[in-house]
Amino acid sequence: MRKVIVLEFITLDGVIQAPGGQTEDPSGGFQYGGWQAPYADPVISEVMAEQIKPPFDLLLGRKTYDIFAAYWPHHEDFWTGVNAARKYVASRNPAYQPSWNNSVLLTGDVAGEVRKLKDESGPDLKVYGSGELVQTLLRHDLVDELWLKIYPITLGAGKRLFADGAIPAAFRLTGGQITPGGIIVATYERAGEVQTGEVDV
Repeated sequence: MRKVIVLEFITLDGVIQAPGGQTEDPSGGFQYGGWQAPYADPVISEVMAEQIKPPFDLLLGRKTYDIFAAYWPHHEDFWTGVNAARKYVASRNPAYQPSWNNSVLLTGDVAGEVRKLKDESGPDLKVYGSGELVQTLLRHDLVDELWLKIYPITLGAGKRLFADGAIPAAFRLTGGQITPGGIIVATYERAGEVQTGEVDV
């Protein structure tokens, strides 16, 4: 069984919208596209280089897929293996035709399709961006790991990681560090049910 790993750049108030550029996703009147750029440093670059190493398959929402498909076929020198990897793109439009090589369309019961993919043999499924798809994965308890890069900024508005809530779930911190730019790199894995109790004071 392979894992679904969600990788996100996220602000302190949970925003994941358009971290990479001003025109990445201006929907909803979002004015802060490119908010991660001022915090770039060599350590976060090393973290990303490690996190994008193959082998992997990609599991993407349609908007993120379209952004990736327009860019990465021409820049594989920065991301080894991205073009050869299998890409699964979730879309509500059954007539959508993925343009990137080695791509498969997921439509209809996307959660059910992802469950089938998890049961197959193969590399882990990595999810980048894809805010709406991530909401579906969280609601159906399909996320095995969260690889978060938490930036020291609040934006007040924008698409959020837990926009639609999530089922009660416990996670375990399995790795973390702080970059010189103040980014908290935190890796969490799913760890069973939520436990409750009384705090001694």
